[in-house]
Amino acid sequence: MDSNKKYWKGLEELDQTTEFVELNKHEFAEPIPIEDVLTGGGLMGKTPRRDFLKALGFGVGAVSLAACQPVPVHKSMPYLIKPEEITPGVANFYVSTYEGQAILVKTREGRPIKVEGNPNDLIGKGGLSARAQASVLDLYDINRLKNPVKNNGDYGWEQLDNFIKDELTAIKAGGKNIRLITSTITSPSTLAVIADFITAFPTAKHINYDAVSYTGIIQGNQNSFGKAVLPHYSFDNADVIVSFGADFLGTWISPVEFIRQYVQTRNNKSLEAKKMSRHIHFETGLSVTGSNADARIPIKPSEEGPALISLYNAISGKTLPGDASLTNNKVAANAIALAAKELVAAKGKALVIAGSNDVATQILVNAINSLLGSYGTTIDLDNPSHQFAGNDSEFTEFVAEMNRGEVDAVFFLDANPVYDYYKSKDVVSGLKKVRLSVSFSDHNDETANICTAVAPNHHYLESWGDDNALEGYYTILQPTINPVYDTRQAEHSLLVWSGSAAKDYYTYVRNNWDQKLLTIGGLTGQKGWETLLQTGFIKAAPKAAGSYSFTYALDSVSQKILDHSKALAAASGSVEFALYQTVALRDGKRANNPWLQELPDPVSKVTWDNYANVSPSDMKKWGYEDGDAVKIEANGYSITIPVLSQPGQAQGTISLAVGYGRTISGPVGDNVGKNTFPLYSLRNGTLQTSGVATLKPTGDNWPLAQTQTHHSIEGRNSIIKEATFKEYVKNPAARSGEEEDHKDYDLFWQKYEHPTYNWVMAIDLNACTGCGACVVACSAENNVPVVGKDEVRRRREMHWIRIDRYYSFDDNGDGGKTEEHEIANLDNFDNVRVVYQPMLCQHCDHAPCETVCPVLATVHSSEGLNHMAYNRCVGTRYCANNCPYKVRRFNWFNYWNDARFENYIQNDHTVLVLNPDVVTRFRGVMEKCSMCIQRIQAGKLKAKIEKRPLKDGDVKVACQQTCPANAIVMGDANDPNSEVSKALKSDRTYYVLEELGTQPGVGYQVKVRNITETEA
Repeated sequence: MDSNKKYWKGLEELDQTTEFVELNKHEFAEPIPIEDVLTGGGLMGKTPRRDFLKALGFGVGAVSLAACQPVPVHKSMPYLIKPEEITPGVANFYVSTYEGQAILVKTREGRPIKVEGNPNDLIGKGGLSARAQASVLDLYDINRLKNPVKNNGDYGWEQLDNFIKDELTAIKAGGKNIRLITSTITSPSTLAVIADFITAFPTAKHINYDAVSYTGIIQGNQNSFGKAVLPHYSFDNADVIVSFGADFLGTWISPVEFIRQYVQTRNNKSLEAKKMSRHIHFETGLSVTGSNADARIPIKPSEEGPALISLYNAISGKTLPGDASLTNNKVAANAIALAAKELVAAKGKALVIAGSNDVATQILVNAINSLLGSYGTTIDLDNPSHQFAGNDSEFTEFVAEMNRGEVDAVFFLDANPVYDYYKSKDVVSGLKKVRLSVSFSDHNDETANICTAVAPNHHYLESWGDDNALEGYYTILQPTINPVYDTRQAEHSLLVWSGSAAKDYYTYVRNNWDQKLLTIGGLTGQKGWETLLQTGFIKAAPKAAGSYSFTYALDSVSQKILDHSKALAAASGSVEFALYQTVALRDGKRANNPWLQELPDPVSKVTWDNYANVSPSDMKKWGYEDGDAVKIEANGYSITIPVLSQPGQAQGTISLAVGYGRTISGPVGDNVGKNTFPLYSLRNGTLQTSGVATLKPTGDNWPLAQTQTHHSIEGRNSIIKEATFKEYVKNPAARSGEEEDHKDYDLFWQKYEHPTYNWVMAIDLNACTGCGACVVACSAENNVPVVGKDEVRRRREMHWIRIDRYYSFDDNGDGGKTEEHEIANLDNFDNVRVVYQPMLCQHCDHAPCETVCPVLATVHSSEGLNHMAYNRCVGTRYCANNCPYKVRRFNWFNYWNDARFENYIQNDHTVLVLNPDVVTRFRGVMEKCSMCIQRIQAGKLKAKIEKRPLKDGDVKVACQQTCPANAIVMGDANDPNSEVSKALKSDRTYYVLEELGTQPGVGYQVKVRNITETEA
């Protein structure tokens, strides 16, 4: 890569704004009022509680006062009759499923505390998303409905059953319509229950409704090939990938699976074989996928259609109208020409995808893939995905049916259209004309709140069931705990109301598997069922991929695409907008989960909010500052939302996240951000995520809680190292710093021996996509507290591992500070490159934190780890000040016993999610990554019980275990055959800030980009 490359965490650091400089003069953003403490206004006087706690974190005497508080006594009750399968202090694991993925659920003393990926799972191979990791917290949410509800009042199950059965009988006699509205259901048993319900009530109809729709792809395949399916994509089979707005590493269809596939052609193994895929990405706003691409080209939503037409013309040699529409974007036009050449050269191993929900756009994408021979290699229509089967036209017709008074009963399962349908007022008005409306929501959400009755569903960890997310792949869902509240599985309710002979849903599921599914996996009878409950899934042999010839006439398709583009082109005084999902919240159903709200967005690093992404050049042109509130109007709807300067955003456009602005979700999610779903529009029968809007400043400023620029890299370019694939092939050690001569500081430090184990870690920057799953997994494993938006703004987030996002561009060696280069920088902002770097305690052998701690609270172990003794720590924070990696966290509050944090993880039920193997920390002490020491000890104990040496793989830390990309490897460096030893021997390995002589125990592999000389 160019030696003039400049790295920066955020625009504040690049521009060295006054506020940024002042905040980063010190380790902590706010000074402690020492004078007040010494004069009696602090500890003894009437001091604001926040300042009081800061004082506790400063002085030994203050911490001593806290330590003298009496400890509450809790009586423990022993088992009278201990369950056979439970041994106190020993975890049990149960197989289950989450959104089609086979998972393992860790329980302690009968309560689920952690979700892990099943290493044999077909989708993730042990990797999980941040949302899956956070799902266990929802189980203990005290805001879940605790019993049935009728007319917003508590009700009993028997009363509710009698009422609904009487209503359904009357409705059936009257011949009126009954509708079941669900998000896409991929469970064979649930679909069978719904089929039985429809048999009992012939006027009933099942409608799939997804807030984020993929109808365009499904209908496009129906029109192109006669198969209305969502294809199964294989990114690991693609040598060249070209994407138009499809965030397949972040939120598109099945990101965990796609991450795993994507890195297969970019990780250590692939690079050592001198092979690397090529990824070109066109999009409006900077996404997780775009930030990982080799080449990324910002385009407006109105330019996407013409770009695809140009690509088709370049590949086919034909002339569909539309090429001329890209004349104003020479960069995109040139990129299309280059992409076409590379795709043709990779014929049979190429893949083109688009995130658009427009049917015509998807038909054109199919035509391109057909020319490239992608079907049967990188695209599989014969073994499709069963996810996201929602039909926009069917749901639109249902809303019209309600408003015409043609529906007498409607049931909502995992669907909340009053919040997430773009014309929610039509849903509300229609429900007023429906005789019986029932929601199965486990929370009192926006739709449930106006329904006649609510029959609260179980959490999935309390449920029986199954899943079939991919053709031929079946997973089992089994309960890991008795129902926490008086809820009932939705399927059971439907069985009761339809008069089914099945006594409960477990029996129904068991019969369905015995009769239809077990034999698919070669299993039969009771033994087969027990085997299923141990393995978690069965897999049928895949169907042979067929050949598909594309014969659809493209002239009309091209015209529809151009008409759509013209409709999107912003007039003077307007801007084009694009809606997207965040990695954490997606469609907003899980808005009441604090782990997800506090997970920083991978790109912007904002928590607890959504905002309008604006390009830096437009921010300057329009006179906006970060956080300025603007009124956005589109489609007859308006919202007021803060703006954020986002490098990589296409000029003349804004991007906004959906999934925020909930009004009835719970105290965590209510009124966080603004609801942008009403900005959707319906065009040609499908919901569209882009349009034209006007922006007007309000004069207010709403500060955002960003984590990224809480520390400065102080111009140190040794933190991130990257090379081109061409450089790597020529010299595998390129840019790793192998040639650098670092001083040896051993004379000043005690040399540590590691006679038994030497725990180290390797992190591959070429595999890490920045998804954030490791952050939530670490929080769940290590009882990391949630602090909320206000505390994050004060730079007090508590995550033990963070994903640093670095922007870069060439500054021509002048630091970007000359007048002429400042102008050039505005254009560079459109084409910034991004590197993600997981950062955690480096467990240095020459640890700067250890030498400055006055009470030996942080010490070195004989196994190469940096330990924290919490009961020694007096909160001087010297260690955090002396840590060059800024990975230590200070407890400003007793987060587990402070009323201001009661909505997060401290109420009587939510604390049940805490890992008993990890102590919760108290105010005034430091904490940081322990390298999951509890897991290391558990691995040693298991090996000892089994009378064998500890093997590589016996210990996996939480971040490593959940990573879908296998970017993190931890193990024993004393074992030369361990996976981590092999990884650290890579020529790409370097150590962050190695020049400081800290001798970190975490090695990183150089980021490699497959880019051309012109792109470099």
